[in-house]
Amino acid sequence: MKTLLLLICFFISFADISAQNNGTFFETSDHVRIQYKISGKGEACIYVPGGPGQGYPSFELMGGSSLEKNLKMIYMDQRGSGTSGTSGNYHLDKMVQDIEELRLHLKLKKVFLLAHSFGGIIAVGYAKKYPQHTKGLILTNITLHFLNNESLQEQIEYGNSLLQQPNKNIPKDSLSSELSKISSALRKKRIGYKFLTDDIETIKQTDKIDSLHPRIIDFGMAVISRPKEFPEYYTDYAPATKDIHVPVLIITGKKDKAVGTQHYKTFQFPDQKVVSIDGGHLLYYEKNREFVEAVRRFTSGIR
Repeated sequence: MKTLLLLICFFISFADISAQNNGTFFETSDHVRIQYKISGKGEACIYVPGGPGQGYPSFELMGGSSLEKNLKMIYMDQRGSGTSGTSGNYHLDKMVQDIEELRLHLKLKKVFLLAHSFGGIIAVGYAKKYPQHTKGLILTNITLHFLNNESLQEQIEYGNSLLQQPNKNIPKDSLSSELSKISSALRKKRIGYKFLTDDIETIKQTDKIDSLHPRIIDFGMAVISRPKEFPEYYTDYAPATKDIHVPVLIITGKKDKAVGTQHYKTFQFPDQKVVSIDGGHLLYYEKNREFVEAVRRFTSGIR
């Protein structure tokens, strides 16, 4: 599996540039071409990919399409990702505005947002700014504090258990470098994928789809390689959730070591429901039936 940086090797795999997916484009107010695809029937639901910078095909083709029986799914490649255009501006407010401009482009009054992993930061940012246009949030395996110390510590302890080596006290400012060392050791043993899933076949399927749908990685590269330029992506947004008054479904994996198994407990949405599934970071694929049913129950209960 190709990786961007050692530290986030278990969050996302990247393929090389080119080839378009089946979809269409709209142009944002600052002239960036955004690819999107609509499929299914029912209430409109915009998918916000994780990564940062993951394209939408792996979600769609590895189980997301099962949602189309009950929802009109709108798959979107963020600027600088997938087959959308590059940009000189990848700040959070611009990513949020792209979703709003897509909503306006499609003439939709209200939409559900379904976010995975890193995409939670963007989806919650949208709901905070545009609650009047947010019918509900579906947050699956998300983080609202990217690479936070608690999750890093859990990942370090899990990695040590896989390597059969003892844990030691690590200063907070050294957690990232320690996890990088552990991740490197796990990759050498060919078990680095276990942060995402217990099943190597899941990773093989992800890589297969990614190889068939190459994509650009500008957004992900910008966020990861220039953190001082994009501090908003490393901010803790969990405390702000108490002020977001829209219906929220939180789907968490009991074995999700990519964002941590306890991180969701920091969320404080006034109207939230939590569904805990016995699986890892890719529940939409490995536990598709449970995932789809949780989403169906949530969306059907909102009028």
